[in-house]
Amino acid sequence: MSSTKPPPPAEAMGGKAQQGGEGERYPVEEVALVVPETDDPSTPVMTFRAWTLGLTSCVVLIFLNTFFTYRTQPLTISGILAQILVLPVGRFMASVLPDREVRLLGGRLGSFNLNPGPFNIKEHVIITIFANCGVSFGGGDAYSIGAITVMKAYYKQTLSFVCALLLVLTTQVLGYGWAGMLRRFLVDPAEMWWPSNLAQVSLFRALHETKEGGKPSKGPSRMRFFLIFFFASFAYYALPGYLLPILTFFSWACCVWPRSRSGPGTTG
Repeated sequence: MSSTKPPPPAEAMGGKAQQGGEGERYPVEEVALVVPETDDPSTPVMTFRAWTLGLTSCVVLIFLNTFFTYRTQPLTISGILAQILVLPVGRFMASVLPDREVRLLGGRLGSFNLNPGPFNIKEHVIITIFANCGVSFGGGDAYSIGAITVMKAYYKQTLSFVCALLLVLTTQVLGYGWAGMLRRFLVDPAEMWWPSNLAQVSLFRALHETKEGGKPSKGPSRMRFFLIFFFASFAYYALPGYLLPILTFFSWACCVWPRSRSGPGTTG
C-alpha cells in the first residue's frame, strides 16, 4: 500500500484497529471482505516447487492454447485451470520431496531447499502468475501469435525463431512493464482495486483455508462447496456449450440425401 507506516501486529488488526491512521488501508468494502488483512512474512514464496510448477504450467498453457487455436472449434484454456490443477500437484510434491538443502556450485550461487514445508497459498499465487504469463486475458494463445500466423499464411513472410520469440515475450510482459512504470498511480493506492482479481483471491482462500474466523465451519467447507459447483457447472456447460456447437459444422441434409442434385446437392 501507499502508507509508509509499519503494519500493525496481527492481533491488533480488526474492526477497531482500522480506525484512525489505518482506516484508509481498505477504503473499498468489497476488498476488505475478500482480501486477508494479515500476512506472514516467514512463509516461503520462490521455492523449488513454485519455479517448477510455474514454468511448467506456463509452457503447457501456451502450447495447448496455440495448438487448439487453429482448430475449427477452438478450445480455450484459461489460467484458472492451472490455478486449480497445480494445487494437488504442489501438495504431492510437498509430501514426496526430501527436506534437503541444495547448493549451486558449492554455494557460490546460493542454495535452496527442495521442500521448505507444506504447500502454501503464496506459492500457489506465484505459480498462477507464472501460468497467466503464457495466456492472453481470459485465456487463449499469446497476443502476437496471431500476427506471426497472418504474416506467414497471407503475406508469405516468415520471422526467424529468435525474432518471433522476442516478439511474443515482449507483448506478453508489456503489461508488467506498464504496471511497473505506473505503479505509483495504478498499484500502490488502496483505492485502485481490480474487481476481476477478487474472484481469484476468493478461490485461493477457498482452496487453502478450512476455517472461518479461526473456527471450524458448521456447513460444508469452502473446498467442498467449490468442488460441488465446479463439477456441476462443468456438466451443465460441456454438452450445450462445447459439444453441441460442433454439430453445426455438419450438413445433415447432405448426409440424408448425398446424391440429390436439388436442395442440398446444389447448396451444400
